[in-house]
Amino acid sequence: MAHISASVYTSHVPAIGAAIDLGKTGEPYWKPVFQGYEFSRLWLREHTPDAIVLVFNDHATAFSLDMIPTFAIGTAALYHPADEGWGPRPVPVVMGHPELAAHIAQSVIQQDFDLTIVNKMDVDHGLTVPLSLLCGQPLAWPCPVIPLAVNVVQYPAPSGRRCFELGRAIARALAQYDEPLNVQIWGTGGMSHQLQGPRAGLINREFDNAFLDRLIADPAGLAQLPHIDYVREAGSEGIEMVMWLIARGAMADAAGGARPRVAHRFYHVPASNTAVGHLILEQGSV
Repeated sequence: MAHISASVYTSHVPAIGAAIDLGKTGEPYWKPVFQGYEFSRLWLREHTPDAIVLVFNDHATAFSLDMIPTFAIGTAALYHPADEGWGPRPVPVVMGHPELAAHIAQSVIQQDFDLTIVNKMDVDHGLTVPLSLLCGQPLAWPCPVIPLAVNVVQYPAPSGRRCFELGRAIARALAQYDEPLNVQIWGTGGMSHQLQGPRAGLINREFDNAFLDRLIADPAGLAQLPHIDYVREAGSEGIEMVMWLIARGAMADAAGGARPRVAHRFYHVPASNTAVGHLILEQGSV
């Protein structure tokens, strides 16, 4: 069977991608951000999986406001970087894993989650920036990636509880796969930020770090946090943090197994007009 060896959590700030693409990672403003991922780049080289399930939100690129699925899984063989208005990022094409993605879709839908199956789409910074942060600027990404898009753009967004349960369903799906694949699941987005209105620029360090604490120690309790708390404390775009609960729900302790080990934790303010959060949890052993 396939198994999840680790979960990775990171912000996907578009300006981070621009800093990488334009060679600005060593500049005084950006250097502290990228230093926080130095451990992670080395870690991924030593713990390269067979596939990554990458949870992200599309920013009206693959899905317009005319049609937004709550949960959508990519089952294609490849995904091109999207043109978000200033040309596609100069990053490698993302190779998919159609067989594993189709299996996850089959299993999760039979567990009563209505996933939208996407056989063709371009992927925006929500997916490519996390890969760049942990992989640098390679000629090819180190393994296949299965995109799992979540609607946190147009109301109503799924609850944290629903996201956590989806992660558990994905773990059960992987346990039924007939190849012994090493899989990582990544949750992206957040942390606290608001891009418009009177509170534009809001950053809440206390809430962000409390979220990280609970994500590690009390994910089931954290999953009960209502949407209004995210919006009030973390800003209108802070709702992206519910996507981290999908990755956390896929870890073994969410189903009564061993607790994960914290391999790395990082938090920094600011990066553009947002806070940056990052966490790596390795699957625990019984």
